[in-house]
Amino acid sequence: MSIDGACTADPADPTTPSDPTSARPASRRRRGPAAASAAVASRWRRLVPAAPDDDADRPPAGRRWTPRRVLSLLVVAALVVAAVRLLLVQAFVIPSDSMQPLLHVDDRVLVSRLDYRLGDVHRGDVIVFDGAGVFDAPGTPSRSSLAAAGRAVASAFGAPVGEHDYVKRVIGLPGERVRCCDASGRLEIDGVPLDEPYLHGTPASALTFDIRVPAGRYWVMGDHRDDSGDSRAHLGDPGGGTVPEDHIVGRVVAVWWPFSRATGIGRVETSAREAREGSP
Repeated sequence: MSIDGACTADPADPTTPSDPTSARPASRRRRGPAAASAAVASRWRRLVPAAPDDDADRPPAGRRWTPRRVLSLLVVAALVVAAVRLLLVQAFVIPSDSMQPLLHVDDRVLVSRLDYRLGDVHRGDVIVFDGAGVFDAPGTPSRSSLAAAGRAVASAFGAPVGEHDYVKRVIGLPGERVRCCDASGRLEIDGVPLDEPYLHGTPASALTFDIRVPAGRYWVMGDHRDDSGDSRAHLGDPGGGTVPEDHIVGRVVAVWWPFSRATGIGRVETSAREAREGSP
């Protein structure tokens, strides 16, 4: 205590502040210009929303559509199409009127490969077969790999590609005798008249013939008998116009285009089969 009654700080007394400003709370202490600027900036950041991160919407590098990724997907798609064609189903375009009224020119049909991998060829089946070396001269494949790839892609989508493919109906099975015609104008299979409802009353054939179908081969004819180049037109060729089993691509199971004619194509049970199997 000074003589004038004023309090003086005692340096030895820790409870007595030596600086009047040191007794202020920390929150009320004066801050320098840098600290004040930092505080203002912090408050501004809380008020202003953060700018969007453009990179956040970008796909990861592994999922970007790079040329290499697109090429890989195309290769996988081509392998899937090839596997389906080889094992299950293939599309074809009907090139002529030989199967009318069932099939029309430019109809797109689906051909099942699986039927004959799991079972036998039946009389009445509508089949597609490779006529190279059978109805036509043996085909000479193109030496251009690009042309071959183009034909494969076109064939996968059912486009006409100039191959030796034919569509006909199976009439005679291996070992059977097929003859035209009986007194009623019907074909005979081993002496039994063949009922053909798919002809819709038209004559079975204007050309007479009598042939024994060799083993492993089939006698085929178009439904439009007056406008069909089938086994009858190749009686003088090796095999007598019959088609080897290993040339058969598969059975026609459906028309898928045009949509107005889209329909399934089932099997036909013939009276000749029933009569021959039931005969003594």
